Amino acid sequence: MCVVKRQKTGSRYAQNSVTDSDAGTSKHPLMQYFLGIDAGGSHSRARLTNRDGSVLGEGISGPANARIGLDSLRAVLMSVTCEAMAAAGLEKRHLPLITAGMGIAGISRPGMPEAVAELEFPFHAVHLESDAAIANLGAHLGEDGATLVLGTGSVGYIKVGDTTITIGGYGFPISDEGSGAALGLSAMRHALRALDGRTKPTALSAAVTERFDHDTGRAITWMDEATPRDYASFAPMIMDYAEKNDEIARSIVEDAVKHVEQFIETIFEKGAPRCALAGGLSQRLRPWLRERTAAKLTDAKGDSRDGALILARGE
Repeated sequence: MCVVKRQKTGSRYAQNSVTDSDAGTSKHPLMQYFLGIDAGGSHSRARLTNRDGSVLGEGISGPANARIGLDSLRAVLMSVTCEAMAAAGLEKRHLPLITAGMGIAGISRPGMPEAVAELEFPFHAVHLESDAAIANLGAHLGEDGATLVLGTGSVGYIKVGDTTITIGGYGFPISDEGSGAALGLSAMRHALRALDGRTKPTALSAAVTERFDHDTGRAITWMDEATPRDYASFAPMIMDYAEKNDEIARSIVEDAVKHVEQFIETIFEKGAPRCALAGGLSQRLRPWLRERTAAKLTDAKGDSRDGALILARGE
């Protein structure tokens, strides 16, 4: 079982000393492992490889963005690590043999890079970046290019030579245009207007308010505690109804697509040689783009965990 606790004294974790004889096995003979973690607003995913790049195991856990608090963030990061290690047949004693690359949503907020860097992990080394940066590393396998991430939130990221540019991604609700959270917020607004008679009810508005027994008070209570992930949970439903030509759903998606196209135009205006889409919502929104916009996009060569592994390897 992979359980790692903080030492109550000292500045490092208590780590068992690992020798070739007790850590090496016929299944894992190379004695060096790389871990890539994509810590996003809705899910965290990990991929563990050996030195040759062969995938040994993968894991999935809950949201691990910088907004959930440092202790909770570390707990989720270790949880998803343990999932990947269990799938690989590794144990706690192998932790010091792992070099980790982590892309964390919200780490670019003021003070967060320093705060997260102070967290203690039982790995050989840890390399930190934003979720947008590792998405871009994975999409272009470290080469120059840009990535527009459309998931719970949204952000554009450009890398050309030593220059990097981030577009948007300031956080929900003031930013994250075209994201799952933004779609969900729009759906809630439309649904509540339909419920009190200010706009025409549709199948989507009824499906949204059904979650609250069509009770405005219950919806308001939910709103008081709702996270971006909660709002984003409506996104698959919104896309389903938009594809069925629901009037409100179509208007929400069409508005989101305008923001997505503006992102893409800005990315190329800033000098990106190519642009790929990433994130859980990207493939559902792509067919809604104008042909001329979609034609500018390239397919991603890898995913965010590939990017996190590139970060871990220092490539």
